[in-house]
Amino acid sequence: MRLHDRVAVVTGGGRALGRAIALRLARDGADLILAAPEENEIGQTADEIKNLGRRASAVVTDVTRDDEVASMADRALAEFGRVDILVNNAGIIGPTAPVTEVSRDDWDRVLAVNLTGAFLCTRALLPGMIRRRSGRIVNIASTAAKNVTSLRSPYAASKWGLIGLTMTVAKEVGKHDINVNAVCPGPVEGGRINTVIANQAEQQGRAVKDVTQDYINQTLLGRFVPADDVAAMVAFLASDEANNITGQALEVSAGWRM
Repeated sequence: MRLHDRVAVVTGGGRALGRAIALRLARDGADLILAAPEENEIGQTADEIKNLGRRASAVVTDVTRDDEVASMADRALAEFGRVDILVNNAGIIGPTAPVTEVSRDDWDRVLAVNLTGAFLCTRALLPGMIRRRSGRIVNIASTAAKNVTSLRSPYAASKWGLIGLTMTVAKEVGKHDINVNAVCPGPVEGGRINTVIANQAEQQGRAVKDVTQDYINQTLLGRFVPADDVAAMVAFLASDEANNITGQALEVSAGWRM
């Protein structure tokens, strides 16, 4: 219970990787605020967390909207009194297309969710951490922010930007004993990577199984990453065991190499 009685906000905490992160933090003793636009999904995850004996609140939030993020932060403080941990996990995969075929609307939407959302949540919750001289922020980036990724320019740009945000905020708030890091997952098992692969296969005119094998071959361990392994890294970075880790972008990628 290394996170006993700490309070964490997880954006996009209702499904897939966000759900895995939220449940792992709860198992390590944290109480949770789940922020996402899908009420049913975060409600179900909140119920699972309560069944683990922890407190949980599901707050419907569009992280691209200043007012909704501010309301989420106010509710978190009203219900729990503080926020010790912020996990900026909300994200979308965006289009799979050559940059010349990416619409402005798609570009703006990916940057708004994946990067601006993290900025807004950080801006809303950081002042309380600064006052207490304590806090952890973990941004979920991607190996797409460390390697060349074709046909996914909005997504790659958003994740490169998220690492830049991570490093900048870490430098600003280190004097307040606040740790800020990014986790860069490789291909994580589940529906999201399956969609990405299907879209890549369509764009390239190839079979899904062949593109899937390409992804596997690009990892040194020859496999996709379970969501629970990424969640374990997040829980570690949120704990006292990571007191002297900040300003880092750490991979959980099975050795992903392009």
